[in-house]
Amino acid sequence: MLTAAHRLRKSAEFTTTTRSGFRSAKTHLVAHFHLPSGGAGPAKVGFTVSASVGGSVVRHRLTRQLRAGCLALIADLPAGSRLVIRALPTASQVPKPVLQAELVGVVRAVLSKASVKRVGP
Repeated sequence: MLTAAHRLRKSAEFTTTTRSGFRSAKTHLVAHFHLPSGGAGPAKVGFTVSASVGGSVVRHRLTRQLRAGCLALIADLPAGSRLVIRALPTASQVPKPVLQAELVGVVRAVLSKASVKRVGP
């Protein structure tokens, strides 16, 4: 699970990330990435799963799966960066391994667009 320090919680952070950052989309997910100037502190990740994805149980299950997948990806994000993962309505219909692979792909794509080099092995 992502720690509280790595979670986006404020509406203003979500808005800034989605409006002024980089965006990359795949079939079931969209990633928004923003690296604020003078960004200090840990990288933060947030999730947007709308009611069009499904009922409450479906949305929360999908959010838990995405949060678990981001745990391994948090090390690839630069300090102070912000990442928002938005689930499209079809995301609830794909198997977990496919969703996890797409999550890795969309995060790598948005980091590539932002020209952020991967840190580590």
